Amino acid sequence: MGTKKIKVVLDTNVLLSALLFKGTVSRIVSLWKEGRIKPVFTRETFEEFQKALAYPKFSLRDEEIKTILLEEVLPFFEVVEIKTVVKGVCQDPDDDKFLACAVSASAVYLVSGDKDLLKVGHYQSIKILDVSSFLRKVKA
Repeated sequence: MGTKKIKVVLDTNVLLSALLFKGTVSRIVSLWKEGRIKPVFTRETFEEFQKALAYPKFSLRDEEIKTILLEEVLPFFEVVEIKTVVKGVCQDPDDDKFLACAVSASAVYLVSGDKDLLKVGHYQSIKILDVSSFLRKVKA
């Protein structure tokens, strides 16, 4: 039954852009809804995303945030425990949590728009790609 879904970590900015804006990046939402990818969170990366949804610049009401979380995100995402702590890999220490999530989930890709994270290129077996490169890889 079925093919194995590709585990993917989406950094907060990519995830917000995919959900809130139209365009190329929004194709990522279709990929998880079609079951072609399995996006992954840790508690820490989920909390960052949840806080970011409430930023005033997005003008989302509490009800809209709840709908996004309950209908667009949580049914499709896997939450993993951090098994491997990652420190000092990224120039911005706050980005290490995305690598820790990817390693702990045995993810194939970490998709980011962060230039410093993209400079890392790969970490262990995880490929760090921008949205366009990721979409080409999965032929979306």
